[in-house]
Amino acid sequence: MQKLVIKGGNALWGEILLRGAKNSALPILAASLLCSGETVLENCPRLTDVFAALRILTHTGCRCSFEEHTVTIHAENIVRSEIPEQLMQEMRSSIVFLGALLGRTGACQVYYPGGCELGPRPIDMHLDALSKMGVCIQRHEGRLDCTAPCGLKGARIHLRFPSVGATENIMLAAVLAKGETVLCNAAREPEICDLAEFLRRSGACISGDGESTIRIKGVKKLGGCAYRVMPDRIAGLTYLCAAAATGGTIRLRGTNGTEMENVLPVLEQSGCRVDRAEDSVYLHAPKRLKSCFRLKTMPHPGFPTDIQPVIMAAMTTAEGTSVFEENIFENRYRHVDGLVQMGADICVSGRTAVVSGVKELYGAHAAATDLRSGAALVVAGLCAAGTTEVRQICHIDRGYEKIEEVLKGAGADIARVQQ
Repeated sequence: MQKLVIKGGNALWGEILLRGAKNSALPILAASLLCSGETVLENCPRLTDVFAALRILTHTGCRCSFEEHTVTIHAENIVRSEIPEQLMQEMRSSIVFLGALLGRTGACQVYYPGGCELGPRPIDMHLDALSKMGVCIQRHEGRLDCTAPCGLKGARIHLRFPSVGATENIMLAAVLAKGETVLCNAAREPEICDLAEFLRRSGACISGDGESTIRIKGVKKLGGCAYRVMPDRIAGLTYLCAAAATGGTIRLRGTNGTEMENVLPVLEQSGCRVDRAEDSVYLHAPKRLKSCFRLKTMPHPGFPTDIQPVIMAAMTTAEGTSVFEENIFENRYRHVDGLVQMGADICVSGRTAVVSGVKELYGAHAAATDLRSGAALVVAGLCAAGTTEVRQICHIDRGYEKIEEVLKGAGADIARVQQ
């Protein structure tokens, strides 16, 4: 077991290079199953979730290699259409392999996914949509046996909620289906657009991504391509929030900030100067932030739930009161106990959290309960007086590549040690 030991009080300063997005790389890796040619993914982050996805691909018969930040996948010979429960449990995004395997083989056997426990994330929408596309689904104590006896066919599908996972699964199942699929109330996240662009370059016919209606005309085959994964907007915002919380100044390289436009104004309202350039985002923070008043998490283009814990950590020492309303995941406030342990003044009632800024946080021992809660504790530890220890950092490693090296390079006093 490992933990992060942070000695707070150092303002971040310097440059940070942003790597590829976990939430984009994972569905694209699943999409490589649909390609008969070679797939080369550049700027792929070296994360435990990515390695878990590669284990799934290898299990199905793909040949995979990972050098530096480039993944090469050959999926000519798929020998298995089932994924063992152990592999499915390693990450929440494993469910996206359902649509990919159905699209490639017309049948699959998978288990319900694992990952962070953020409350119920039912896959009913995934299964209802696939049923409309001709998939027969049988449930057996956590296992899903799926077949398409007459092949996958296009359908008109309306999601009751713009689920990212359901949108990805439908896209993956539809690109090789017969006819046209029209997906209404689709998720609009930048990562959806990245998946669509990868599929188009591989030969798929997709339009409307980034809007609420996506149209997919099935083609006979996909050939694979070389593709560069988009930068990770959530990791980038985490580092910007860390600089803001510590009163620092950093330049984030590898992004122009376009995919962060629904959050950067919040940092500006808190007193930070934010400048955008062609390939970087610059942030200069005041000595003390101002409260962000009220934030509501919503589907894109609204404020993202994934960055809420990190923004909250930054607001714990801001001047004034901030109010958060969480509308996506019911257990997204699991970081609050750790922040309160460090001296934060936070009151939670249902979906609402009221954060009254304190002058200083104090080091403490805390445990990451999920990916973003772990990032929030790290941000709090960076600006706290004394030493903070964050345990269970396996959660953090799912979405941040060597977070201690990135932050140390920007002046943080942080180390990964064995417990």
